[in-house]
Amino acid sequence: MATSDGFDIRGHVSRGFEGVREAFAENFVRRGELGGACCAFHGGEKVVDLWGGIRNKQTSEPWEQDTMVIIYSATKGLAAMTLAIAHSRGWLNYEERVCAYWPEFAQNGKERITVRQLLAHQAGLFALDEAVDRDLAADVDRLAVVLARQKPAWEPGTRQAYHAITLGFYEGELLRRVDPQHRSLGQFFQDEIAAPLGLDVYIRLPEAIPNSRLATIAQPSLFEMLRGFGLRFTLEAMNRRSNFHRALIGSQFPHDEQRIYARNFEVPSGGAVGTARAIAHAYSVFATGGRELGLRAETLELLAAPAIPPTRGFYDECMKVAGVQFALGFMKSSRALPFGSAGSFGSPGAGGALGFSDPRAGIGYAYVTSKMGTRLTGDPRDVALRDALYSAIPASSGAVGKRVA
Repeated sequence: MATSDGFDIRGHVSRGFEGVREAFAENFVRRGELGGACCAFHGGEKVVDLWGGIRNKQTSEPWEQDTMVIIYSATKGLAAMTLAIAHSRGWLNYEERVCAYWPEFAQNGKERITVRQLLAHQAGLFALDEAVDRDLAADVDRLAVVLARQKPAWEPGTRQAYHAITLGFYEGELLRRVDPQHRSLGQFFQDEIAAPLGLDVYIRLPEAIPNSRLATIAQPSLFEMLRGFGLRFTLEAMNRRSNFHRALIGSQFPHDEQRIYARNFEVPSGGAVGTARAIAHAYSVFATGGRELGLRAETLELLAAPAIPPTRGFYDECMKVAGVQFALGFMKSSRALPFGSAGSFGSPGAGGALGFSDPRAGIGYAYVTSKMGTRLTGDPRDVALRDALYSAIPASSGAVGKRVA
């Protein structure tokens, strides 16, 4: 199938979900899409699997069926899955203090921080006072010392501040402490989630993946950022002294000038590279009982439960927005950024990527793109796809698939 602008769209939709294919095509014609993919599972069955457009703006190479792309903070949902598995195996209690698993963490006012508070961006650890470079990030033992020394910006549990990059580093060390094999978060994800499910998504991209499978990200202009994000948010991101700018330090680490994305390197809050198909599949397992990964019902019930606010409420001190909610490493659907049904959990990424699980509707969903968008509360491309998906669900029972030419 080709759009009126000549973009080639391929893939599969099940009967009743044709509206998602139409929305995907309209993204290229009306919403400025360059290249991307969308996948959705319903009741454990893949009902949408679409891809198209261009994976590299400079070379005009097409987006292929197996094209992978960086998903930035949508990585956080995948990282949170590893801790959910640790919880289901009895290694981790969300209500326990972090220092019960990581004694060195109990420094500089962090003694009473719980795992739940840390994973909800309520620990005041959104930035590190010590300089962090790629070498330090790659040395998990040295990094753990720096993380343990950090002093919270304020009393933990009182405020929310988006831990854009540090969250993944703290999660990684916490997982290393409770995992009997002491694996890195990226390795654990590969061993315990990606490999068992056959997923093309990596938090630690291996050497074996060729550049030809990787999409690049077309960046927005300053004008596009101002128009989309607004003046205040854009200035916060550019101001080196702002909480948000400091929280983003390290977000550039996954990029590599020669190889597009770094190999054998982990930024568990923002460096995952994968297909929409793989991300949606993982979330589908979490939406339909988790049997394939050995998830306990208790764990899934906790993930679907409402977020618990800090004492000062859901105002984010980094993003300067109210109402965004986090719980157990995931973002929760809220009025500020709605997705799925009540109880849904997932994570969006800078530029428009999104993956989430909707246990009530039995949906696992993902959207990825090669063109960075500039919206904080739902990229129009993604919103259109989700609207079409949920419009189809009541009429889609028993559907069979069809191919998009």
